[in-house]
Amino acid sequence: MSTINGGISFWYAQDGIPAPREPLPGDATADVCIVGGGYTGLWTAYYLKKAVPFLNITVLEAKFCGYGASGRNGGWLYNGIAGRDRYAKLHGHEAAVRLQQAMNDTVAEVVNVAAEENIDADVHQGGVLEVAYTPAQLARLKAFHAVEIAFGEKERVLLGARETAERVRVAGAVASTWTPHGARLHPVKLVKGLAAAVEELGVTVHESTPVTEIKPKHAITPYGTVRAPYILRCTEGFTASLKGHKRAWLPMNSSMIATEPLPAEIWETIGWEGRETLGDMAHAYMYAQRTADDRIALGGRGVPYRFGSRTDNDGRTQAATVEALREILVRFFPRTAGVRIDHAWSGVLGVPRDWCATATLDRSTGLGWAGGYVGSGVATSNLAARTLRDLIQQDSGQSGPTDLTALPWVNHKVRKWEPEPLRWLGVQTLYAAYRGADRRESTGHTAATDRVAQLADRVSGRH
Repeated sequence: MSTINGGISFWYAQDGIPAPREPLPGDATADVCIVGGGYTGLWTAYYLKKAVPFLNITVLEAKFCGYGASGRNGGWLYNGIAGRDRYAKLHGHEAAVRLQQAMNDTVAEVVNVAAEENIDADVHQGGVLEVAYTPAQLARLKAFHAVEIAFGEKERVLLGARETAERVRVAGAVASTWTPHGARLHPVKLVKGLAAAVEELGVTVHESTPVTEIKPKHAITPYGTVRAPYILRCTEGFTASLKGHKRAWLPMNSSMIATEPLPAEIWETIGWEGRETLGDMAHAYMYAQRTADDRIALGGRGVPYRFGSRTDNDGRTQAATVEALREILVRFFPRTAGVRIDHAWSGVLGVPRDWCATATLDRSTGLGWAGGYVGSGVATSNLAARTLRDLIQQDSGQSGPTDLTALPWVNHKVRKWEPEPLRWLGVQTLYAAYRGADRRESTGHTAATDRVAQLADRVSGRH
């Protein structure tokens, strides 16, 4: 059996493409119009409708709910948020600690709501394990662990080689850090269940309805215009397709593979009984999970960016990327050298120029948006949705400021990305630098982070 390449994602191949919902039939009105039917848009509709049941809420989705990153990600529900260190610099350490605590709580929030809504998304709360297997990675891991503790993660633990192997036997791993604030899940089962829950509440969802332009009180589509006091942009990596937003958030590609179900004898050599989500401290890092049916689903960058902010080809990814991900799999778990790769796919995530996630409502126009999650969107989208809910309720006079509206990421502004070809050249150069740094560190004997990677971090705005 050959590897299935594309077809949206393995998650859809396993759980099926949803039955199509009707497109927008013509001009319409609403109290809130949400553009984008992924996690951010659906969670926002969910929390707004729960808070104010009489609201007329319409969701417009270009393809079908979960077609983008929400249906293609690695199934990491975890407490990381893009931009926390920068928010600490801009607003103070305590403000960033509050943001981190909100993210810690968000993991439990998603798990609890899924249970309340009877969404069986293969959720397993095994936490997040991030490993180091070179001297330079070990140094970064210890520094990372110390920083996380400083931001209030008291439950986080640092594990040595033996303790790491007791959880997951990654070849050559010398240490790891583990936090309980993480869970593995099936992304498509979550987004399908969430879409059904939203419709059950009375939210109108139109699919196959691409929004071409957003203006104050207007969401314009080929089938008609939805007019609403609040228009919320929840398009993440597909934002560049909207008129006037080509340089807002860069659509960064991430690619994944899923193995065949592995037999018991291989799992005996790997361990991973706790089903932690698994990552590393490489510059071009990997992420993985042990699925409910005992596969390994593993991802990494692949081809990071397509010229002109082009976004999608139904998840198809290059053969070289599939092979590179297989090499990472075997490097981590040598016993997988002969296993079959059943599926490979790609998707895009939204990257702001300063790598900071945001949730925003412009009270003068009624335009709102959330995103720029840089790969941490499974949980961050939920926090963003609850924040947008509170911002709209505050703006409409239904409530005052809340703990969420006071978080430092609210209403953050960032400059646009450079025009082409500078954007393409910059991203390609940066990721070539990161991969080169990882290769040099893998054969080196120094604990110092590669200088080229340090320079790339400064240029990119990651740190």
